[in-house]
Amino acid sequence: MQHALELARRAEDEGEVPVGAVLVRQGRILGEGWNRPIGAQDPTAHAEIMALRDAARRLGNYRLPGTTLYVTLEPCPMCAGAIVHARVEKVVFGALDPRGGAAGSVFDLLPSDQRFNHRTVVEGGVLAESCGDLLRQFFRARRG
Repeated sequence: MQHALELARRAEDEGEVPVGAVLVRQGRILGEGWNRPIGAQDPTAHAEIMALRDAARRLGNYRLPGTTLYVTLEPCPMCAGAIVHARVEKVVFGALDPRGGAAGSVFDLLPSDQRFNHRTVVEGGVLAESCGDLLRQFFRARRG
């Protein structure tokens, strides 16, 4: 999660909402990403999507079983869908997203939506204070 926080700071340095993500399998980083929708002019360029794309490209496979995704903010519905399709085994996130989280706060797509053919284990609240503080400071500064 510490590495995901570093990536979130990179997003912030680029003027993006500070969210970072790291995909790991057996202690090895397979992919990493940070929010880039503004810079990439791509509404799907969330940190989680960028990490999944990075790993899939490196591995030559869009399926990523046996992996854990560490992300500083609870995934949104779009990212939850990508996580399910990639067959990510576990998601560990920091701060809750009370406006659009899809891992239990607003929506419960991960893990309990039984309509999906894949279940993802979820652990929330890891370094939640640090992750949340980074987001709060970013938005406080933007509001002036």
